[in-house]
Amino acid sequence: MFRKMLRSKIHRATITQCDPDYVGSITIDADLLRACDIRPNEAVHVLDIDNAARFETYVIRGEAGSGIIGVNGAAAKLVAPGHKIIIVCYGLMPQQDIDDHEATIVLADEQNRVGKILQYNSLIDDPAGVGK
Repeated sequence: MFRKMLRSKIHRATITQCDPDYVGSITIDADLLRACDIRPNEAVHVLDIDNAARFETYVIRGEAGSGIIGVNGAAAKLVAPGHKIIIVCYGLMPQQDIDDHEATIVLADEQNRVGKILQYNSLIDDPAGVGK
């Protein structure tokens, strides 16, 4: 059996631009992508903290150090510049690998730079707490 598990997440990034006329996707600063191992063209879920909108799209690599978080295409009408969002990436994992799995959480700062990186394990019984 495979389980759909959180693989990585960018938490509280700020939308810097919206372009409804673009073909679609979300543009993310390459430094954030590298920190959480999300790849261009990979599917992600986007959760808007300000208005509760949720949608799925794919990633376009933005210029490293630019701080860009740009929502493109029809989804641009669901959000607005300045909104805080969570970008979530899931992966399928065989049951036997789950105890060794750790999700990577990148906390974005106010300029959409890597603020802090957390690792959360997938253990039900974790004597050390909820990860590192």
